[in-house]
Amino acid sequence: MNIAVLGAGSFGTALAVALSRAGKPVTLWGRDSARIDEMRQTRRNEARLPGVALPDGLTLTHDLTEVTARIVLLAMPTQTLAGFLAGSGPALDARMLVACCKGIDLTSLEGPTGVIARLCPDAVPSVLTGPSFAADIARGLPTALTLACADDGFGTQLQEALGTDTLRLYRTTDTIGAELGGALKNVIAIACGAAIAAGLGDSARAALMTRGYAEMQRLAAHLGAKPATLAGLSGFGDLALTCTSALSRNFRFGQSLVSGDAMPGQTVEGATTAGAALALAQSAGIDMPITAVVTALVAGEMDVTQAMQALLNRPQTTE
Repeated sequence: MNIAVLGAGSFGTALAVALSRAGKPVTLWGRDSARIDEMRQTRRNEARLPGVALPDGLTLTHDLTEVTARIVLLAMPTQTLAGFLAGSGPALDARMLVACCKGIDLTSLEGPTGVIARLCPDAVPSVLTGPSFAADIARGLPTALTLACADDGFGTQLQEALGTDTLRLYRTTDTIGAELGGALKNVIAIACGAAIAAGLGDSARAALMTRGYAEMQRLAAHLGAKPATLAGLSGFGDLALTCTSALSRNFRFGQSLVSGDAMPGQTVEGATTAGAALALAQSAGIDMPITAVVTALVAGEMDVTQAMQALLNRPQTTE
Protein backbone atom coordinates (compact mmCIF):
# COMPACT_ATOMS: atom_id res chain seq x y z
CA MET A 1 0.00 0.00 0.00
CA ASN A 2 1.37 3.43 -0.99
CA ILE A 3 2.30 5.78 1.85
CA ALA A 4 2.74 9.56 1.85
CA VAL A 5 4.51 11.60 4.52
CA LEU A 6 3.51 15.25 4.62
CA GLY A 7 6.18 17.33 6.31
CA ALA A 8 9.89 17.17 5.48
CA GLY A 9 11.16 18.09 8.92
CA SER A 10 13.36 15.77 10.94
CA PHE A 11 10.63 13.37 12.08
CA GLY A 12 8.78 13.25 8.75
CA THR A 13 12.00 12.64 6.87
CA ALA A 14 13.04 9.93 9.33
CA LEU A 15 9.73 8.09 8.95
CA ALA A 16 9.93 8.34 5.16
CA VAL A 17 13.50 7.00 5.20
CA ALA A 18 12.65 4.08 7.49
CA LEU A 19 9.56 3.07 5.54
CA SER A 20 11.24 3.44 2.14
CA ARG A 21 14.28 1.50 3.32
CA ALA A 22 11.90 -1.33 4.30
CA GLY A 23 10.78 -1.56 0.68
CA LYS A 24 7.50 0.34 1.00
CA PRO A 25 6.45 2.82 -1.73
CA VAL A 26 6.76 6.23 -0.03
CA THR A 27 6.32 9.83 -1.14
CA LEU A 28 7.70 12.64 1.04
CA TRP A 29 6.05 16.04 0.58
CA GLY A 30 7.43 19.38 1.76
CA ARG A 31 6.02 22.86 1.23
CA ASP A 32 9.45 24.44 0.51
CA SER A 33 10.04 23.77 -3.20
CA ALA A 34 13.68 24.92 -3.10
CA ARG A 35 14.52 22.56 -0.25
CA ILE A 36 12.74 19.64 -1.92
CA ASP A 37 14.65 20.29 -5.14
CA GLU A 38 17.90 20.32 -3.15
CA MET A 39 16.96 17.06 -1.44
CA ARG A 40 16.30 15.48 -4.83
CA GLN A 41 19.74 16.47 -6.03
CA THR A 42 21.75 15.61 -2.92
CA ARG A 43 19.59 12.75 -1.56
CA ARG A 44 20.05 14.35 1.85
CA ASN A 45 18.08 16.58 4.23
CA GLU A 46 21.10 18.08 5.93
CA ALA A 47 19.16 20.97 7.45
CA ARG A 48 16.85 18.69 9.42
CA LEU A 49 18.39 15.21 9.47
CA PRO A 50 22.14 15.50 8.83
CA GLY A 51 24.20 12.51 7.80
CA VAL A 52 21.28 10.37 6.63
CA ALA A 53 21.03 9.28 2.99
CA LEU A 54 17.60 9.24 1.39
CA PRO A 55 16.84 5.86 -0.23
CA ASP A 56 16.76 5.84 -4.03
CA GLY A 57 13.17 4.61 -3.97
CA LEU A 58 11.89 7.55 -1.90
CA THR A 59 9.87 9.99 -4.04
CA LEU A 60 10.11 13.70 -3.17
CA THR A 61 7.58 16.37 -4.11
CA HIS A 62 6.36 19.84 -3.17
CA ASP A 63 3.15 19.44 -5.19
CA LEU A 64 0.30 18.13 -3.07
CA THR A 65 -1.64 17.05 -6.15
CA GLU A 66 1.03 14.40 -6.70
CA VAL A 67 0.20 12.81 -3.34
CA THR A 68 -2.23 10.01 -4.14
CA ALA A 69 -1.46 7.53 -1.35
CA ARG A 70 -4.29 6.04 0.70
CA ILE A 71 -2.21 6.27 3.90
CA VAL A 72 -1.03 9.79 4.74
CA LEU A 73 1.26 10.57 7.69
CA LEU A 74 0.89 14.16 8.90
CA ALA A 75 4.33 15.03 10.26
CA MET A 76 3.86 18.70 11.08
CA PRO A 77 3.56 20.69 14.33
CA THR A 78 0.21 20.39 16.09
CA GLN A 79 -0.32 24.15 16.01
CA THR A 80 -0.11 24.20 12.19
CA LEU A 81 -2.20 21.07 11.59
CA ALA A 82 -5.62 22.76 11.59
CA GLY A 83 -4.51 25.50 9.21
CA PHE A 84 -2.99 22.97 6.83
CA LEU A 85 -6.08 20.76 6.82
CA ALA A 86 -8.42 23.74 6.45
CA GLY A 87 -6.71 24.51 3.16
CA SER A 88 -5.80 21.01 2.01
CA GLY A 89 -8.45 18.85 3.67
CA PRO A 90 -10.62 18.26 0.59
CA ALA A 91 -7.61 16.75 -1.20
CA LEU A 92 -6.93 14.41 1.74
CA ASP A 93 -10.44 13.39 2.78
CA ALA A 94 -11.54 9.75 2.51
CA ARG A 95 -8.00 8.58 3.35
CA MET A 96 -6.33 7.16 6.43
CA LEU A 97 -4.74 10.21 8.05
CA VAL A 98 -2.13 9.47 10.72
CA ALA A 99 -1.09 12.36 12.98
CA CYS A 100 2.62 12.19 13.80
CA CYS A 101 2.62 15.21 16.10
CA LYS A 102 2.27 15.67 19.83
CA GLY A 103 0.27 18.47 21.36
CA ILE A 104 -3.09 20.15 21.96
CA ASP A 105 -4.45 22.72 19.52
CA LEU A 106 -4.48 26.09 21.30
CA THR A 107 -7.59 27.37 19.55
CA SER A 108 -9.90 24.35 19.78
CA LEU A 109 -8.22 22.50 22.70
CA GLU A 110 -8.44 19.35 20.56
CA GLY A 111 -5.83 16.68 20.06
CA PRO A 112 -4.63 15.91 16.52
CA THR A 113 -7.26 13.23 15.86
CA GLY A 114 -10.00 15.65 16.91
CA VAL A 115 -8.65 18.25 14.48
CA ILE A 116 -8.58 15.65 11.69
CA ALA A 117 -12.11 14.43 12.44
CA ARG A 118 -13.49 17.99 12.40
CA LEU A 119 -11.79 19.17 9.21
CA CYS A 120 -11.70 15.89 7.25
CA PRO A 121 -14.96 14.18 8.29
CA ASP A 122 -14.65 11.37 5.74
CA ALA A 123 -11.09 10.47 6.71
CA VAL A 124 -10.00 7.78 9.16
CA PRO A 125 -8.03 9.62 11.89
CA SER A 126 -5.29 7.97 13.89
CA VAL A 127 -2.12 8.93 15.75
CA LEU A 128 1.40 7.50 15.77
CA THR A 129 3.23 8.41 18.95
CA GLY A 130 5.65 7.16 21.58
CA PRO A 131 9.28 7.31 22.70
CA SER A 132 11.31 8.09 19.60
CA PHE A 133 13.95 10.40 18.24
CA ALA A 134 14.09 11.07 14.52
CA ALA A 135 17.79 10.20 14.29
CA ASP A 136 17.21 6.78 15.87
CA ILE A 137 14.40 5.93 13.46
CA ALA A 138 16.40 7.10 10.45
CA ARG A 139 19.44 5.07 11.51
CA GLY A 140 17.32 1.94 11.79
CA LEU A 141 17.70 1.62 15.56
CA PRO A 142 15.00 -0.44 17.30
CA THR A 143 12.02 1.77 18.15
CA ALA A 144 8.55 0.93 19.50
CA LEU A 145 5.57 3.23 19.06
CA THR A 146 1.86 3.32 19.79
CA LEU A 147 -0.52 3.40 16.82
CA ALA A 148 -3.97 4.52 17.95
CA CYS A 149 -7.05 4.28 15.74
CA ALA A 150 -10.62 4.17 17.03
CA ASP A 151 -11.53 1.68 14.28
CA ASP A 152 -9.45 -1.40 15.05
CA GLY A 153 -9.94 -2.79 11.56
CA PHE A 154 -8.28 0.23 10.00
CA GLY A 155 -5.77 0.20 12.85
CA THR A 156 -4.74 -3.31 11.89
CA GLN A 157 -4.25 -2.26 8.26
CA LEU A 158 -2.10 0.65 9.36
CA GLN A 159 -0.07 -1.52 11.72
CA GLU A 160 0.74 -3.92 8.90
CA ALA A 161 1.52 -1.13 6.44
CA LEU A 162 3.70 0.99 8.73
CA GLY A 163 5.59 -1.60 10.76
CA THR A 164 9.14 -2.55 9.78
CA ASP A 165 11.86 -4.84 11.11
CA THR A 166 13.08 -2.03 13.39
CA LEU A 167 9.90 0.02 13.85
CA ARG A 168 7.56 -2.00 16.07
CA LEU A 169 3.99 -0.72 16.44
CA TYR A 170 1.59 -1.54 19.27
CA ARG A 171 -2.07 -1.02 18.38
CA THR A 172 -4.81 0.56 20.50
CA THR A 173 -8.25 2.06 19.92
CA ASP A 174 -7.67 4.65 22.66
CA THR A 175 -6.79 7.70 20.56
CA ILE A 176 -7.47 10.09 23.46
CA GLY A 177 -5.02 8.37 25.80
CA ALA A 178 -2.33 7.99 23.13
CA GLU A 179 -2.38 11.61 22.02
CA LEU A 180 -2.67 13.01 25.56
CA GLY A 181 0.30 10.94 26.72
CA GLY A 182 2.38 12.27 23.84
CA ALA A 183 1.27 15.85 24.47
CA LEU A 184 1.44 16.11 28.25
CA LYS A 185 4.81 14.43 28.72
CA ASN A 186 6.39 17.35 26.85
CA VAL A 187 5.20 19.73 29.55
CA ILE A 188 6.82 17.61 32.25
CA ALA A 189 10.03 17.40 30.20
CA ILE A 190 10.26 21.20 30.23
CA ALA A 191 10.00 21.14 34.02
CA CYS A 192 12.71 18.48 34.23
CA GLY A 193 15.04 20.39 31.93
CA ALA A 194 14.63 23.53 34.03
CA ALA A 195 15.25 21.59 37.25
CA ILE A 196 18.45 19.99 35.97
CA ALA A 197 19.75 23.29 34.56
CA ALA A 198 19.05 24.98 37.89
CA GLY A 199 21.12 22.34 39.71
CA LEU A 200 18.18 20.89 41.62
CA GLY A 201 19.42 17.34 41.01
CA ASP A 202 18.18 13.97 39.80
CA SER A 203 16.00 13.43 42.85
CA ALA A 204 14.02 16.54 41.94
CA ARG A 205 13.75 15.29 38.37
CA ALA A 206 12.41 11.94 39.57
CA ALA A 207 9.83 13.72 41.72
CA LEU A 208 8.73 15.89 38.78
CA MET A 209 8.42 12.86 36.52
CA THR A 210 6.37 10.92 39.06
CA ARG A 211 4.06 13.72 40.11
CA GLY A 212 3.85 14.90 36.51
CA TYR A 213 2.75 11.43 35.48
CA ALA A 214 0.00 11.66 38.11
CA GLU A 215 -1.15 14.92 36.51
CA MET A 216 -1.17 13.28 33.07
CA GLN A 217 -3.30 10.42 34.40
CA ARG A 218 -5.81 12.74 36.09
CA LEU A 219 -6.51 14.82 33.00
CA ALA A 220 -6.47 11.86 30.63
CA ALA A 221 -8.91 9.87 32.78
CA HIS A 222 -11.27 12.85 32.94
CA LEU A 223 -11.24 13.09 29.14
CA GLY A 224 -12.02 9.39 28.73
CA ALA A 225 -8.61 7.79 28.27
CA LYS A 226 -7.81 4.30 29.50
CA PRO A 227 -5.28 4.12 32.36
CA ALA A 228 -3.42 1.30 30.61
CA THR A 229 -2.70 3.58 27.65
CA LEU A 230 -0.93 6.12 29.86
CA ALA A 231 1.11 3.29 31.36
CA GLY A 232 2.29 2.28 27.88
CA LEU A 233 4.66 3.62 25.25
CA SER A 234 2.72 6.79 24.49
CA GLY A 235 2.57 7.80 28.15
CA PHE A 236 5.11 6.41 30.58
CA GLY A 237 7.53 5.32 27.84
CA ASP A 238 7.64 8.70 26.15
CA LEU A 239 7.79 10.48 29.51
CA ALA A 240 10.88 8.48 30.51
CA LEU A 241 12.70 9.25 27.26
CA THR A 242 11.82 12.92 27.01
CA CYS A 243 12.59 13.78 30.63
CA THR A 244 16.00 12.10 30.73
CA SER A 245 17.67 12.86 27.40
CA ALA A 246 19.33 16.06 26.24
CA LEU A 247 18.26 15.07 22.71
CA SER A 248 14.72 16.05 23.68
CA ARG A 249 13.79 19.50 22.41
CA ASN A 250 11.39 20.00 25.31
CA PHE A 251 14.04 19.05 27.87
CA ARG A 252 16.53 21.42 26.24
CA PHE A 253 13.91 24.15 26.14
CA GLY A 254 13.44 23.76 29.89
CA GLN A 255 17.18 24.14 30.29
CA SER A 256 17.13 27.25 28.11
CA LEU A 257 14.56 28.88 30.39
CA VAL A 258 17.24 28.82 33.09
CA SER A 259 20.35 29.46 30.99
CA GLY A 260 18.82 32.05 28.68
CA ASP A 261 20.21 30.29 25.60
CA ALA A 262 17.86 30.61 22.63
CA MET A 263 16.62 27.65 20.54
CA PRO A 264 16.02 29.30 17.14
CA GLY A 265 14.00 27.56 14.47
CA GLN A 266 12.93 24.57 16.57
CA THR A 267 9.35 23.53 17.31
CA VAL A 268 8.86 22.95 21.04
CA GLU A 269 5.39 21.44 21.34
CA GLY A 270 5.38 21.47 25.14
CA ALA A 271 5.67 25.26 25.27
CA THR A 272 2.23 25.69 23.71
CA THR A 273 0.74 22.48 25.09
CA ALA A 274 1.28 23.65 28.69
CA GLY A 275 -1.19 26.52 28.38
CA ALA A 276 -3.73 24.42 26.48
CA ALA A 277 -3.51 21.59 29.02
CA LEU A 278 -3.88 24.04 31.90
CA ALA A 279 -7.00 25.52 30.29
CA LEU A 280 -8.50 22.03 29.94
CA ALA A 281 -7.62 21.20 33.54
CA GLN A 282 -9.04 24.41 34.96
CA SER A 283 -12.30 24.02 33.05
CA ALA A 284 -12.64 20.55 34.56
CA GLY A 285 -11.54 21.53 38.08
CA ILE A 286 -8.46 19.27 37.89
CA ASP A 287 -5.36 20.18 39.87
CA MET A 288 -2.19 20.23 37.70
CA PRO A 289 0.40 22.25 39.66
CA ILE A 290 3.45 21.27 37.57
CA THR A 291 1.64 22.18 34.37
CA ALA A 292 0.67 25.50 35.97
CA VAL A 293 4.24 26.46 36.88
CA VAL A 294 5.55 25.38 33.46
CA THR A 295 2.93 27.61 31.85
CA ALA A 296 4.13 30.48 34.04
CA LEU A 297 7.79 29.73 33.27
CA VAL A 298 7.17 29.74 29.53
CA ALA A 299 5.24 33.02 29.80
CA GLY A 300 8.05 34.63 31.82
CA GLU A 301 5.73 35.15 34.78
CA MET A 302 7.86 33.04 37.12
CA ASP A 303 11.50 31.97 37.36
CA VAL A 304 12.67 28.49 38.31
CA THR A 305 13.25 29.43 41.97
CA GLN A 306 9.70 30.74 42.27
CA ALA A 307 8.40 27.66 40.47
CA MET A 308 10.22 25.36 42.90
CA GLN A 309 8.90 27.30 45.89
CA ALA A 310 5.37 27.22 44.52
CA LEU A 311 5.52 23.41 44.28
CA LEU A 312 7.31 22.79 47.59
CA ASN A 313 5.00 25.12 49.53
CA ARG A 314 1.87 23.23 48.53
CA PRO A 315 0.13 21.40 51.39
CA GLN A 316 1.43 17.87 51.88
CA THR A 317 -0.99 15.16 50.89
CA THR A 318 -1.34 11.45 50.12
CA GLU A 319 -0.16 9.81 46.91
